[in-house]
Formats: sequence, C-alpha cells, structure tokens
Amino acid sequence: MSRKTKQRLKTACYHLFTIALAAFVFYPVLWLIASSFKPQSEIFANAHSLIPSEIRWQNYVQGWKGFGRTNFGVFFRNSFMITIISTVGQVGSSACVAYGFARINFFGKRLLFACMILTMLIPSQILMIPQYLLFNHIGWINTWKPLIIPSFFGVPFFIFLIMQFIRGIPYELDEAAKIDGCSRFGIFFRIILPNIVPALVTATIFSFYWKWEDFMGPLIYLQSVELYPVSLALRLFSDPAAVTDWGAMFAMSVASLIPVFIIFVLFQKYLVEGIATTGLKG
Repeated sequence: MSRKTKQRLKTACYHLFTIALAAFVFYPVLWLIASSFKPQSEIFANAHSLIPSEIRWQNYVQGWKGFGRTNFGVFFRNSFMITIISTVGQVGSSACVAYGFARINFFGKRLLFACMILTMLIPSQILMIPQYLLFNHIGWINTWKPLIIPSFFGVPFFIFLIMQFIRGIPYELDEAAKIDGCSRFGIFFRIILPNIVPALVTATIFSFYWKWEDFMGPLIYLQSVELYPVSLALRLFSDPAAVTDWGAMFAMSVASLIPVFIIFVLFQKYLVEGIATTGLKG
C-alpha cells in the first residue's frame, strides 16, 4: 500500500469517525425535532424512529397558544428583554472592569483581582438564599430586577477573558494615544474596544446562551405567569395531575432553540477567534 493510499485511508477514517460522533452527539436534538411533529400517541410508543408517520403541525399551533391569555409570543418577548438587557450589562461592565485590571495601576489591585477569581470558585447554590433574602427585603421579588440589575456589576469569567485579551494589545498604543491627548475613557473607547471585538463577541454569545437557558433564576424570583421567560414557561406543559401535552412542549422547545442557533451561526467565527487568542500576549 502506497503512502498516498494510506493517507487517503487515514483521512477517510477520520471523517467517518467525526461524522459518527457528530451524529451521536446531535441525536437528542434530532429526536426532539422529530418528536415535535409526531402525534401524541406516537412520541414514546415509536421513540426509536426519527420519521413521524404523519407531520403534525398542530403541535406548534397548540404550543404557541400558551396558557390562558398568555401565549408563547409573550414568553419569547420576556426572554428577549431579559436576555438582551442582561447581556449588554454583563459584557459592558465586564469590559470596563477588565480594562481597569489590565491597564490601570491602583492600590490593592492584586488583592481585588484575587478576590474576583475566588468568587468563581463559589457554588451558585450557596448564594441563592442570601440573594433571595436581600431581593425580598428590597421588594424585587416577582419582577425582572433580580435577573437583570446584578448583570451590570460584571461577571468574573468575562472579566478574566477580556482582561487577558487586552493584555495582548501593545501598551505603546496607549502611550501614543496619551501623547495625542486621549483620556482614560478615550483610550478605552478608541483604542481598546475596537481591538477586543472577538473577546466581546465571545462574552456576548456565552452571556446570551446562559441567560436564555436560565431556569433557576426565574423559578426563584418570578411568580406571575405573564413575566415568565421561555425556559420557565416550558415547565407549564408538564402536569402530573393530568395528561402532559408532550407534542406542544417539544414544539416550543424546538422554537426556543432557534435564537441560540442563529446567534451561533452568525458569530461562530468570532467565538473561535476569541477563545483561541485569549491569553496570548503581543
């Protein structure tokens, strides 16, 4: 067997293995999509098949109707408002804090940075009760405030990611801007931000994903159905005391995947670049 033939065989095996692995990983999503078009009686009775006996669009119609006077258009609107505002707050505040840690020398900088890193090690479950007591005391329960306002105080993971990216920008650019009369804010907006777009997009994608799929936060703080995001509204389909409408639930689950899929497809290039170049210094 020639060397060229061996190389082709190796490449073919690699691609076959990659395709098989991708199919295995993506199978649950395919099953979800297929089940959203199946009749109620066929979803679990014929669970091994990805091809429905009949295409049932009624699942999407029924699912979109929602519950009572609240349809899924309201839930999607709530999710977009919470997610977009929180994402802007998280990314914007994290970029400002990261710039301070990366470019400004001040007393206690290392201590504050160490404390910030330590907060990443604290399990979120430990903070649930203190946060709930605090938000309940100031009257934020059953509002979006506990889900949005804390986002404007930075996220340690995003701060670290963006800070490492800023460190890769030559400091000489800051010096040149100072000579031209730029202030700290001028340097940040004119020099730093245009050069950290991949890191900002990466943080934006992660923030959007995490907020969009957040279930525990809305479950703890929201009580009115009309305030529910999609992640929490899907739970309403499950009724242990009656028959669960699995078809409608799967249909709306598929619909909830569309925004995150579009975000990933549009900004995949920046996501890969932002992760690949984080931590590299110029």
